[in-house]
Amino acid sequence: MKFDYDVIVVGAGHAGCEAAAAAAGLGSKTLLITRDMNNMAQMSCNPAVGGIAKGQIVREIDALGGWMGRVTDRTTIQFRMLNRSKGPAMWSPRAQCDRAQFVRVWRETIEGIPNLYLWQDTVNQLLLDGQEVCGVRTQLGVEFHARCVVLTNGTFLNGLMHVGSVRFSGGRMAEPAVTDLTEQLVSLGFTADRMKTGTPVRIDGRSVHFEELTEQAGDLDPSRFSYLDNVRSDLKQLSCWTLYTNPACHEVLRSGLSESPLYNGSIKSIGPRYCPSIETKIMLFADKTQHQLFLEPEGERTNEYYLNGFSSSLPFDVQLRALQQLPAFRDIHLYRPGYAIEYDFFDPTELLHTLETKRISRLFFAGQINGTTGYEEAAGQGLIAGINAHLRCHSEEETFVLRRDEAYIGVLIDDLVTKGVDEPYRMFTSRAEYRILLRQDNADMRLTERAYRLGLADDYRYRLFLSKKQACEDVTNFIRSFSVTPERVNDLLLRLGTSPLEHACKLVDVLSRPQVKFTDAMNGIFEFREIIDAISANYRNEVLEAVEIDVKYGGYIKRERLVADKISRLENIRIKGRFDYASIQSLTIEARQKLARINPETLAQAGRIPGVSPNDINVLLVLLGR
Repeated sequence: MKFDYDVIVVGAGHAGCEAAAAAAGLGSKTLLITRDMNNMAQMSCNPAVGGIAKGQIVREIDALGGWMGRVTDRTTIQFRMLNRSKGPAMWSPRAQCDRAQFVRVWRETIEGIPNLYLWQDTVNQLLLDGQEVCGVRTQLGVEFHARCVVLTNGTFLNGLMHVGSVRFSGGRMAEPAVTDLTEQLVSLGFTADRMKTGTPVRIDGRSVHFEELTEQAGDLDPSRFSYLDNVRSDLKQLSCWTLYTNPACHEVLRSGLSESPLYNGSIKSIGPRYCPSIETKIMLFADKTQHQLFLEPEGERTNEYYLNGFSSSLPFDVQLRALQQLPAFRDIHLYRPGYAIEYDFFDPTELLHTLETKRISRLFFAGQINGTTGYEEAAGQGLIAGINAHLRCHSEEETFVLRRDEAYIGVLIDDLVTKGVDEPYRMFTSRAEYRILLRQDNADMRLTERAYRLGLADDYRYRLFLSKKQACEDVTNFIRSFSVTPERVNDLLLRLGTSPLEHACKLVDVLSRPQVKFTDAMNGIFEFREIIDAISANYRNEVLEAVEIDVKYGGYIKRERLVADKISRLENIRIKGRFDYASIQSLTIEARQKLARINPETLAQAGRIPGVSPNDINVLLVLLGR
């Protein structure tokens, strides 16, 4: 029996769900194959979405018509806007979610999308027609044929889990690993390597002395990830809790290092630099007597808590005894220990910016298979892979690629395919050279128009976007044309600690002062309040935030836009296939080797390859006659 689809997505993690939803939403007949339909988009690490730079990615996914933001907003049990004390380029939304409800809502979402079908099984072989993928074969021996295949295997490729000296095969606790796929891909010429990640203990909240902890409540006026105005959580809002390790805890951890697979040689793969295990922390920072931990609820109706900051692969008894040294955990009961997991990934420089592989056409990779870590990074890749798999089915020319000055997702993918990875890749605001342009508040202004033209953003989202955009323009036009006199505002200015006016000026000049907030002006100028009150309450705060940022940081934004536009000229110079790099003796040997291996699409991408110098770029410009 032959089963035919446009797109097959393998794996129903965050990357797989977004990929399948995008391809099907655009009209492709799509099959999502998962080993467990009751565990889709599982939050196998902490039950939270967003955070520094990751929150920006989630808002971009939503602006493009993806689902992660909407599912998060429906299952949030705490919301916080991080880094409010810094500039708006650093603000990052983060939501604590109900893990069980998150999985349930994702499955409801997947089952409600037309053209999207589910099959529960394990894929262990690709079907090929020469250098082109044409389907998959599963563990049950069933063959599914498709015009494109997207692999989103997470940590399951030859996954190996460690708890002290105990080792067992698996991609996640109680879930088996995937075998044979890596070996087939390597036989086709792909470069595989191993990475390591880990997860902390899970704690029974009934055994915690919460009076010994510091409460960390959510925002009193919580925002949301989705730009849609009809998505809300009905769940009870819960607090997180903070505490610190102590010297006694560290001593117990040190006593078990000889049994740690990280330190006795059992694990040789690459671990995450920015999310180290607790045993790594006490060794790297031996002078520190304490490390902060975060106790985070797993859901509204469970006693299970996640101990953020205590990832470990030490034996269970060592983890337990170390935690018992902390006053709040003196009577602690664990649901399960922390563990480390090793898994296969593939060199992402073997991908195009569409996430299609260079070696096998119509085959796409997304998520941890590309060497990344984090739900958000995976979901962003899945969305782009799903879009491009659909386009590949129905067009030989059209692609969907985001630039570095257009989205954090663009930065993420360009970093992967241009620079590769030597450790699990995690997104940070510092990786984006245009982060003033790529703020969390303006993702819809950057991306929703493109998503609507593509067909992924629906009419309702687009009308909402246009209404919000018009409201921003109306507020901006008002403050730039409305004049205020000293008599009307000087009392307010003096109260706010800024110098009074000597003559009349436009309201925008008053609002551009750092001491003056838009809410201050609303309280003192009734005409301004009337303009604001006329805006829909569903997105009024978003409009105020967007216009205020533009007023106060307009100079920086314009300057960064000029730099981005200048660099974009090099993005428009396409060089793929135009040079035999090995024969260009005026290039350095390293540049020749890396340019030949990566074969960049544009001159700008060539300039971002490590080892390619500005002088090498000048050589290419000369050869191009520029």
